[in-house]
Amino acid sequence: MIDGAGIDWEDAFLNAPYIPDGMTFPELWRTRAEAFRQQAKCELDVPYGDHPRERLDLFFPEGPSKGLAVIVHGGFWLKFDKSSWSDLAEGALAHGWTVAMPSYVLAPEATLPEITEQVAQAISVAASRVEGPIRLSGHSAGGHLVTRMVCNDTPLTTKTAGRIERVVSISGLHDLRPLLLHSMNENLRLDANSAAAESAALCTALPDVKVTAWVGACERPEFLRQSALLVAAWGRQGVPIDLVTDPKRHHFDVIEGLKSADHPLTTAFAGD
Repeated sequence: MIDGAGIDWEDAFLNAPYIPDGMTFPELWRTRAEAFRQQAKCELDVPYGDHPRERLDLFFPEGPSKGLAVIVHGGFWLKFDKSSWSDLAEGALAHGWTVAMPSYVLAPEATLPEITEQVAQAISVAASRVEGPIRLSGHSAGGHLVTRMVCNDTPLTTKTAGRIERVVSISGLHDLRPLLLHSMNENLRLDANSAAAESAALCTALPDVKVTAWVGACERPEFLRQSALLVAAWGRQGVPIDLVTDPKRHHFDVIEGLKSADHPLTTAFAGD
């Protein structure tokens, strides 16, 4: 749909057609993650609710755990699950973190507010099993979900939210109002009120959490805008927040840095 400003919102959120061999990435992710699980020290499909998708995977470091690092998958809240991303735990594991990766019930079966609640429940269950500080990261829709965890109306308990010390949102979506003009909203079922309430850039952030909005320099303009908007909005609130534009990275490979212990993305997420 084209709005009054002449923006084609259908096109604005498209990624694969603008990325060389864009349609090949999902199979690459799946294959790579499966190979990683075969050799990882892990506990798979830990339940955090009754629905078959309310499951999380835990990956354990070789030595003592520094705390809990959570990585939430993307897919516009409409597709994918935890099994495509297991290898993204590599960088945080190398820094000594226990890594949790949850799935969640997808739209249209679940609304976005319900998905937000599910991710909070997944974090709470993982936090009950892993002591120490908590760090959160997520990609695209997952970037939305982790920033929602540190809004003042977070569904997390005060105790769990108080353990969160860093959030890294990778190509996150922080202003959901444009999705009201996109065909995917037939499944997301957002209205003006829920779109605003679920937009982290329109919320007040919890204090004392270090936030990074990380985005690929070669991403679509709307994803660049979304990260910049969060930094501007939360920066005005005094939140310690940085914007990092990763050179030569697009929406599908911007997450690659999480695989390397010494990559700046992993350092921002899991470093000292």
